Amino acid sequence: MEFQTIYYVLAVVMMVVGIAGTVLPALPGLPLVFAGMLLAAWAGGFEQVGGWTMAILAVLTLFSLGIDFMATALGAKRVGASRPALVGAVLGTFAGLLFGFVGVFIGPFVGALLGELVWLRGMGGRELGQATKVGLGTWLGIVIGTVLKLGLAFVMVGLFAIAWFV
Repeated sequence: MEFQTIYYVLAVVMMVVGIAGTVLPALPGLPLVFAGMLLAAWAGGFEQVGGWTMAILAVLTLFSLGIDFMATALGAKRVGASRPALVGAVLGTFAGLLFGFVGVFIGPFVGALLGELVWLRGMGGRELGQATKVGLGTWLGIVIGTVLKLGLAFVMVGLFAIAWFV
């Protein structure tokens, strides 16, 4: 097997793992998709996919990094989340990985809920209802961010495919 074929296979694996990474927070999602596309373009001598297409894909990749922070922050801010709730959501996301696919979705909610409860107790204690509202708002922000990133991943793959085959 020649090296170019190995590069193409590796590029496809990187793109597939990257798409999975848009849902699983432990993987670098769209940067990995972009790296796979860059490897494939490089392996083909940038003949099928040129510099302009790669530049557009790079901008979309950078945009995807902002989506994570904006969606989570907007979801949390909308319901008045505290800083400990945001930290809890991040920790809950990683802890959720230990419990598989379901844990990835429940972890951020539980983490934000616990973080908000800790914060509220230190502030004299508001209600569990407020902490639940913050947990749901933060979780919803994460889910919306994930959906946006997944959509962006498919847009990137589509642009790459069009450039490759047209």
